[in-house]
Amino acid sequence: MVMIVVDDAKKEELEVVLERAGVVGYTEISRAFGHGTTGPRLGSGAFPRTSAVVFSVLSADALARLAATLRDFCADCGERLKIVAWDVEEIA
Repeated sequence: MVMIVVDDAKKEELEVVLERAGVVGYTEISRAFGHGTTGPRLGSGAFPRTSAVVFSVLSADALARLAATLRDFCADCGERLKIVAWDVEEIA
């Protein structure tokens, strides 16, 4: 399982990156509120920005391709994407 957090304004660019990396399926939660290293993202007048959170279940090879593609994307545009991955077990 992989989770990527990106500025809502960059989510369309992230969708291109996912396609380039061969990710065929994912779930996106738009307009997510929170607070992180870039400050509050509350969708309010004082803190208008929000994030998008993208989840996908990937094989180890697909995860490696995605990580490399994301690193290249961040190096090219200066975006600071947050990506985390953890093992999951299919039970059904």
